Amino acid sequence: MDKEGFKEAYSKKLQALHGKSLEESSIHDQYIALGSLLRDYISPNWIKTNQQYKANGDKQIYYFSIEFLLGKLLDMNLLNLGVKEVCHTGLAELGIDLSVLLQEEPDAGLGNGGLGRLAACFLDSMAALSLPGHGCGIRYTYGLFEQKIVKNYQVELPDNWLKDGYIWEYRKTDKAVEVAFGGHVRSVVKADGRTYYLHENAEVILAVPYDIPMIGYQNNTVNTLRLWSAELAHNDCYFTFRNRNEFLKAIEYKNSVERISKYLYPDDTHPEGRLLRLKQEYFFVSAGLQSILKRFKSANNRIKLFPDKIGVHINDTHPALAVPELMRILIDEENLGWDEAWQITTKTISYTNHTVLPEALETWPVEMFQNLLPRIYMIIEEINQRFCKELWAKYPGQWGRIRDMAVIADGVIHMARLAVVGSHSVNGVAKLHSDILQQYLMHNFYQYDPVKFHNKTNGITHRRWLLKANPLLTDLINNAIGTHWIADPKELLLLRKYSQDTAFKEQLAAIKLKNKIKLVDHIYSHYGISVNLHSIFDIQIKRIHAYKRQILNVLHIMHLYNELKTNPQLDMVPRTFIFAGKAAPGYYIAKQTVKLINILGAVINHDKTIQDKLKVVFMENYSVSLGEMLFPAADVSEQISTASKEASGTGNMKFMMNGAITIGTLDGANIEIKEAVGPENIIIFGLTAQQALDYYKHGGYNAWDVYNEDMRVKKVIEQLVNGYLPDEKEEFRPLYDYILRNNDEFFVLKDFAAYADAHQRLNDKFRQRQNWQSMCLENIAHSGLFSSDKTIREYAAETWHLGKSTIRG
Repeated sequence: MDKEGFKEAYSKKLQALHGKSLEESSIHDQYIALGSLLRDYISPNWIKTNQQYKANGDKQIYYFSIEFLLGKLLDMNLLNLGVKEVCHTGLAELGIDLSVLLQEEPDAGLGNGGLGRLAACFLDSMAALSLPGHGCGIRYTYGLFEQKIVKNYQVELPDNWLKDGYIWEYRKTDKAVEVAFGGHVRSVVKADGRTYYLHENAEVILAVPYDIPMIGYQNNTVNTLRLWSAELAHNDCYFTFRNRNEFLKAIEYKNSVERISKYLYPDDTHPEGRLLRLKQEYFFVSAGLQSILKRFKSANNRIKLFPDKIGVHINDTHPALAVPELMRILIDEENLGWDEAWQITTKTISYTNHTVLPEALETWPVEMFQNLLPRIYMIIEEINQRFCKELWAKYPGQWGRIRDMAVIADGVIHMARLAVVGSHSVNGVAKLHSDILQQYLMHNFYQYDPVKFHNKTNGITHRRWLLKANPLLTDLINNAIGTHWIADPKELLLLRKYSQDTAFKEQLAAIKLKNKIKLVDHIYSHYGISVNLHSIFDIQIKRIHAYKRQILNVLHIMHLYNELKTNPQLDMVPRTFIFAGKAAPGYYIAKQTVKLINILGAVINHDKTIQDKLKVVFMENYSVSLGEMLFPAADVSEQISTASKEASGTGNMKFMMNGAITIGTLDGANIEIKEAVGPENIIIFGLTAQQALDYYKHGGYNAWDVYNEDMRVKKVIEQLVNGYLPDEKEEFRPLYDYILRNNDEFFVLKDFAAYADAHQRLNDKFRQRQNWQSMCLENIAHSGLFSSDKTIREYAAETWHLGKSTIRG
């Protein structure tokens, strides 16, 4: 694609799509034309990639996830295709600003946090490495929600990201499959002596796939993300109604069907929401597996080869129903016996656990599950009986152990246990997390089958989080060490030779300043807050949750403000604390935390007596696109979860890749970052995971003791309820009680003193300009160790067994 050829093709595409001249077209028209032209450019390689996989007989990997947090794809596709500069220059000559067109694309509302962003990074890496790996999920009509801050409260609005369509999706009606809910199962013994199961009077839903191309970095590989939409199986029923009442009932039923794929994470605080979520999970798993089986059978007539040709990876417990659903298909549709079907299923499926939080380890009441999915329940019941029989043979009389490992126990189905039992591989997502799984959360399963368990530390794609998000830093790196690091990010380690190069580090600092200017302008234009450009930009980007401890950050800010009010001449580097993240609509303490941040910001930001030494900004409606602005501008990365609670984290990796210094606990991947960069290039504080786990197990911690012994703590805690915050005397009483009367579940007060000391160390280090820049450089240099390319290579070799000939590098 040369510039003149692009200009001609683009002008023709614009006219063909919209029937308008360039002068008459809107920005949205121009954006659609560019996206459509790129689709034409992508499609031949997409077709060729699939043909090549089929011709080679490559094993196909399908990554099942309830979330895929893609962000915007236009800029990434331009980058991956290697045509960004041609398009930028060509559009400029046509009088079009590419950066304006890039803003027209919505952030795809297909995910919420780290789980979905990890899935997106993995798809990017599989395509970049030319691995035959694809995604399977749900095409949500609405994302989680659009977050607005109104009078300091979080308000949730619909995230109607599809209102103008989505240029990157291809509807594949001919690939639709049917998914059945409810009804009852009848068994029939036929002449061959085998028992067959008939699912009768079921509600049948049509699952229609929408395919999105996943483009490898300048390698002509195009993989597929397939998202499923729920629709009526038989639309012709609309023409058979005898009266208006019947018609209205049909409309209501249509809405109930489409609701299955309408919302990401429906409110599950009530039974209807729980049922809808269970429907969602079975819907996309069943549709995905049916589609995979059809494709497999079109090229293979031996079902025994299925695990040699197909790998199904389940991202957390949401797709765990892949285990019984694959069994159902193999037994009921492929007529295999139980043992053969079970062998194929367990060889095919692998499982990543992402959490140690009990509330995130999904369980389903037997009655609800059995009514909705009667055949699947029968299969899970059989899995449970056979597994418990094995356990009894190995642990006779140990009823407690068997109950703690049973898939069905105490009237509920345990999805994490189902995933472990039904897969050949189980991994955590950081060394510490994997150790906790093996030694605590899944210790019995680990003892039973230790070979099944291993670690795969999470990673991030440097193509989005460095090449795209921070082009200035990318150019500096390219000029310093060449471009081979893009293919092999470990080569970022070559940057270490500049650790004593003052001129290079000054260039690094200048780039950080330019990125901060961009963020400062955004904050002022959107929130009217003037931020000190030369202050420390201290950023915490997280889902708002008690264990992520935004409240620790806030209490420390209150302490700093108290210090400044006492002594406005306090010698401290000015600080700008920036928060971003969403609180679940039904999570009261999290929403209280959001309000506290905003109220505190309003107080501090308008106080002239502290001489702009402290500012607090909450940036609403966090998204991938906003992250691409925040990470490059950050000086400090807040990773302060209670040790043992954060499985890994990937925000910590994105920050370090952009030269921010981590202040954090020894939790998740922080430990591995510390091992990589050295203790002198990270700021660690607080309880270790073992200490936290010992407190949970043995007790011995009393929040009131810290409250009474540390006057700083007592003062900020009392300020939550003593009228210190204007017009909010009792507003934060629940937060006060949560910390003190509920004994500070996540050790916020216990770690407060260590956190305050860590911030003082940070303050002192930042004053040493050359040393600080050396710390930033060390973090950037070692960030390639946390590339998702590395993680995917490990999965490919050790979990999916793709073979050396398939895995590049």
